Amino acid sequence: MAPNHEFALDPKYDHYDYPTTSPTDQTGHPGHTTPEQDAQVHQLRAALEQAGCTERLDTLTMLRFLRARKFNVEMAKQITSRFLDSEKWRREFGGGVDNLVRTFDYKEKAQVFEYYPQYYHKTDKDGRPVYIEQLGKIDLTAMYKITTEKRMLENLVCEYEKMADPRLPACSRKQGYLLETSCTIMDLKGVGISKVSSVYGYVQKASAISQNYYPERMGKLYIINAPWGFSSAFKIVKSFLDPVTVNKIHILGSGYEKELLGQIPKEHLPRHLGGSCECPGGCALSDMGPWQDPQWTKEPAWARSGAEKAAIHDDPSHSVVGEGAPPRASGGSRPTTADGIQVPMHH
Repeated sequence: MAPNHEFALDPKYDHYDYPTTSPTDQTGHPGHTTPEQDAQVHQLRAALEQAGCTERLDTLTMLRFLRARKFNVEMAKQITSRFLDSEKWRREFGGGVDNLVRTFDYKEKAQVFEYYPQYYHKTDKDGRPVYIEQLGKIDLTAMYKITTEKRMLENLVCEYEKMADPRLPACSRKQGYLLETSCTIMDLKGVGISKVSSVYGYVQKASAISQNYYPERMGKLYIINAPWGFSSAFKIVKSFLDPVTVNKIHILGSGYEKELLGQIPKEHLPRHLGGSCECPGGCALSDMGPWQDPQWTKEPAWARSGAEKAAIHDDPSHSVVGEGAPPRASGGSRPTTADGIQVPMHH
């Protein structure tokens, strides 16, 4: 049962122009919070303001950081510290994340993708963006003749930012309910032990960015073409993971198509993964999805000037509930809670 009280958004901080009620009837998710959880949002925000924070204090962001620590009151200082670390990282990484996402030009993208495709492509049956990684062709020696680890990580961060806005808001508008996570496919076809060891350094840095600065972004993870022994190894690993995180992860061998197509429409899945989609120029470089449709997408907040953001903040027509938001009631179910697995994909 969803908590029997109205989900409280704050007009001072919340200026969403998309639905803000999660279809996941699970406590701690937007639209399904308890009065105690709402109080924790206010407490975390007050602590952050006292520490000098002025940005990203909106309710949905506060809830994601709190869910990542299961609203543990005893960890309040740790949650505040984690958010402050995230803000410090945002100011420093790539000369500042907000500026990086506006100016970064990954001109070597097509060449890098010959070795390591990482891309968003359409949506799953719940409306979430599908994110695909193919690790089988990774050759860091060849890739570092084209690009650098620094630029690869900068691109990763820019894609996280674009997932948060405009991709997820566009998907939320189209579905009529809040979407905060992606559906990830990690294709291990062709991955050998030698390749895993050679990319460990990059994977570790990418995973740290995911865990520390973009919590609560993994909805489902399908690891396909998993080599022999992978499932057995995962059985050992999952005993150390949060059960809710484990429920998001599906380890599949080469016979993955039936389960994958149960979650992703065939016409949304690239042909090489068992779907029927063949985008002109290749699915990996198309970035197809609701975020490309003028009916659903809007200019992302990071692309607006300071004056434009201030105008939106002061404009009463920007509802705190969200444009086209459904009634504050439960509906549907999709597991999305604390992430804790170290993998290089977008959560």
